[in-house]
Amino acid sequence: MRWASLPKTAVMLWLLLSSTSPSPAWGQAEIPLEMVKLWADTFGGDLYKTVTKYSGSLLLQKKYKDVEPSLKIKEVDGLELVRKFSEAMETMLRRKVEAVKNLVEAAEEADLNHEFNESLVFDYYNSVLINERDENGNYVELGAEFVLESNAHFSNLLVNTSISSVQLPTNVYNKDPDILNGVYMSEALNPVFVENFQRDPTLTWQYFGSSTGFFRIYPGIKWTPDENGVIAFDCRNRGWYIQAATSPKDIVIVVDTSGSMKGLRMTIAKHTITTILDTLGENDFVNIIAYSDHIHYIEPCFRGILVQADRDNREHFKQLVDELMVKGVGVVNQALTEAFQILNQFQEARQGSLCNQAIMLISDGAVEDYEPVFEKYNWPDRKVRVFTYLIGREVTFADRMRWIACNNKGYYTQVSTLADAQENVMEYLHVLSRPMVINHDHDITWTEAYMDSKLLTSQAQNVMLLTTVAMPVFSKKNETRSHGILLGVVGSDVALRELMKLAPRYKLGVHGYAFLNTNNGYILSHPDLRPLYREGKKLKPKPNYNSVDLSEVEWEDRAETLRAAMINGETGSLSLDVKVPLDKGRRALFLANDYFFTDISDTPFSLGVVLSRGHGEHILLGNTSVEEGLHDLLHPDLTLASDCSRIYCTTDIDPDHRKLSQLEAVVRFLTGEDPDLECDEELVQEALFDAVVTAPMEAYWTALALNISDESEHGVDVAFLGTRAGLLRSSLFVGSEKVSDKKFLTPEDETSVFTMDRFPLWYRQAAEQPPGSFVFNLRSAEGPESPGEPVAVTASTAVAVTVDEKTAIAAAVGVQMRLEFLQRTFWAATQQCSPVDGPCPKSCQDNDLDCFVIDNNGFILISEMSQEVGRFLGEVDGALMTQLLSMGVFSQVTMYDYQAMCKLQNHHPSAARPLVSPVSALLTATRWLVNELLLFLLEWSAWGSWHVDRGAEAKAVFHHSHKHKKQDTLQPCDTEYPVFVHQMAIRETNGVIECGACQKIFVMQQIPNSNLLLLVTDTTCDCSIFPLILQEATEVKYILPVLQRTGGGLGGHGGDVIEGLRF
Repeated sequence: MRWASLPKTAVMLWLLLSSTSPSPAWGQAEIPLEMVKLWADTFGGDLYKTVTKYSGSLLLQKKYKDVEPSLKIKEVDGLELVRKFSEAMETMLRRKVEAVKNLVEAAEEADLNHEFNESLVFDYYNSVLINERDENGNYVELGAEFVLESNAHFSNLLVNTSISSVQLPTNVYNKDPDILNGVYMSEALNPVFVENFQRDPTLTWQYFGSSTGFFRIYPGIKWTPDENGVIAFDCRNRGWYIQAATSPKDIVIVVDTSGSMKGLRMTIAKHTITTILDTLGENDFVNIIAYSDHIHYIEPCFRGILVQADRDNREHFKQLVDELMVKGVGVVNQALTEAFQILNQFQEARQGSLCNQAIMLISDGAVEDYEPVFEKYNWPDRKVRVFTYLIGREVTFADRMRWIACNNKGYYTQVSTLADAQENVMEYLHVLSRPMVINHDHDITWTEAYMDSKLLTSQAQNVMLLTTVAMPVFSKKNETRSHGILLGVVGSDVALRELMKLAPRYKLGVHGYAFLNTNNGYILSHPDLRPLYREGKKLKPKPNYNSVDLSEVEWEDRAETLRAAMINGETGSLSLDVKVPLDKGRRALFLANDYFFTDISDTPFSLGVVLSRGHGEHILLGNTSVEEGLHDLLHPDLTLASDCSRIYCTTDIDPDHRKLSQLEAVVRFLTGEDPDLECDEELVQEALFDAVVTAPMEAYWTALALNISDESEHGVDVAFLGTRAGLLRSSLFVGSEKVSDKKFLTPEDETSVFTMDRFPLWYRQAAEQPPGSFVFNLRSAEGPESPGEPVAVTASTAVAVTVDEKTAIAAAVGVQMRLEFLQRTFWAATQQCSPVDGPCPKSCQDNDLDCFVIDNNGFILISEMSQEVGRFLGEVDGALMTQLLSMGVFSQVTMYDYQAMCKLQNHHPSAARPLVSPVSALLTATRWLVNELLLFLLEWSAWGSWHVDRGAEAKAVFHHSHKHKKQDTLQPCDTEYPVFVHQMAIRETNGVIECGACQKIFVMQQIPNSNLLLLVTDTTCDCSIFPLILQEATEVKYILPVLQRTGGGLGGHGGDVIEGLRF
């Protein structure tokens, strides 16, 4: 327990004692319980009458009830379902592998038949220069006319699907003989690109990355330099190239930090290390040792081990490398000894990559006797390769550095300038690839999820994530076969959206979903994966978006049972009670979920399917004739879900189908107008059935709209319904220009429509409400003009169907109403006590009373103070919220966000979670204790300034002493935040809050048939001594070391090794 929390603990005990004592008699007379209950019942009755009338919920329930005898409810077999999805994904991914194999065969055959020509002259389509003209209007060299057309299959980019184009980074000469010969040879890939795409129209980008630096991409595109006119993209630096070109590896980087390395040499050395780190991936393991007259691990927590080269660890190493200082005399033999011992220990323990092992020696020269070290640890087998990087222009020690590399199966290079580092570092990849090349091991490589930067502007997160399948291309010429020459790597992108289409959303229930992860435990696709963050008006990818671990989204799996099973490729099931965040973390659902999982054969991926227990594991099956269904499907108020949320028909492959909406495609399919259309017959049948059952709603809503004559009746703007098949109907009761919230039910507001990942928010909340009850939500405007300003209220209820004692959710129906209409209805309900008694002796509009209508998560929908509407009750009346929590009316639930972005508050530039030394950890802990002590003293001396968010105060104290120019930089972090939930068993209560010199009384009453509560308090007692209760996220600070998880590696080997320590 923290000292600073002692006063708060005392207050809570005080509140508990005071709440159990009987209320004073004058308190009962001040706010009569019967009067408050009457207000709540009257308001609830008026509200229920309005929402049932305008939504037509009772009619819709009756229509589904009428067809119950013809319905079937099927119980979902989760294991069978996940296996079926997995097999479909395996088939799809196998086609991608076949396409890549075709490219490998074509490239190797073309190279075999090509004879190198030093004086070759050859024009090709340079991606940067195509369609460019000189001042005379003529096409520039390598820039001939290149037809480009927008293509929906390639995210509406301008492409040429008949031929590829060639891109080169700025530092590669586009007419170098090696480049010209390679480009000429790879022209043979053009017909294979086209044939692959014709054979499998779901293919996206196909490409060949050459070891000489050029990049041939299909379909051909125009490449635009950055604002400085530079083409920085080098295919050889990409993860798919590096992973395919080499096997997994254990690397120990040994860097000289002696006095001779000062100045520019140390700068070049640091850049060389950073470049090496950039060539590593999740399948590799690494450590860095610095040496002068003694050795030290640049991260003491990693002493004597190798850590997985994931992004967090790489970024952390970069930060520590940047802080290296030079001092003393260089003694390399101790550092080499330490490096060999680490590698030998991991090899013997069957840990790490279990493949290549190498030492990277970075120095301005070796000046001592190092041969005995190699004799003891590496000769004669030479299992560990040693690569040497001579830093600076001095060549005195070049022979020694070359000797070390050549006698240990490595490679020697001199890095004289910062510009040299990139090309020279890449050479080690070619050396490590030689055994694979000589043996012609065409291993298939799959990458982790990554984002296509060209698609960032689409702002559709699930569209942007890709994985790449890649294979190496080798020279098959007899004269070079023994040398192991790597020609390059071919690859093809797979949009993860396309994979997830094979796990149809409608088969998973209201709260169900499917997800993919790698055998490193990283997420490929998950509804809760948030790869982007907002910086100003721009959306940017998070630095660690492709290394989000499964346990960071499924964080209720605290024992990591699910994670361990999935990274091991097991098939099975698991049940978990989970808290699901809703509405940007303001609310939570409490669900019992069943997880089903299996591997996807011949890939490093695993698939999981989640079904919520109860109605989530039941599928409703209806039947109707095509003729009747078609008639009702064509009503103007009806739409079908789009944006890949429900794939009724495949329209994005055949160019003739791309302009069709899902509804148009379904109609063509049902009428037989287009026999080439591929449609999900089960989903189409369910949509037809829903169209027939919900058809009477159109006539009902139309009649209502025609009968509205009084302007005062115009309180409801829109009625709407949605079905589990993705069918959506809506009807306006006012002109479209008068609708309170115009974004509602449009693709611009993802939370209100069916998406690929989720049902609408109003549907999901309604599914968990008691039958016949409505869930009310306050909707706020999101925009620069009125951010967060309340504009409307939605009310929705679920329609459930029961057959043979099995219940399934068939639909949800509701209305959007004006906020002022809701408020007007409430104030009217509180004016009358009864028809007999006339006006009430007390009113919510009296000066000595405060009345709030809040929802089941504590957010205010109605208050006399308009600025309080939409805010959390604890921010407005901390005393009342504290009392409700102490009495158990509300409970506080702690939620976690492991994908948050926080302001950078210390000097660490790394975007990874800081991994600090024990000394730093001690300083951090000491600083924390001092902060807590200060808070303790402040709280006792200034009781009125007590704030419930202790973490925010500590943060403020710490932040004040660490002002610097980077304080607004955002970095990935972990946060925790509270969510407050009404306990439905407590429908009414009252009490007295002791506020020092006075008492504050209150009454709480649930509003019938809703998720709303009425709170009435007196205003005569000042309870400002109570702190406000805020629903704020606070960063989680790790004080104790935590052992990080172990993954299997994408195509690599797993092991029980320490991957990192967090503080």
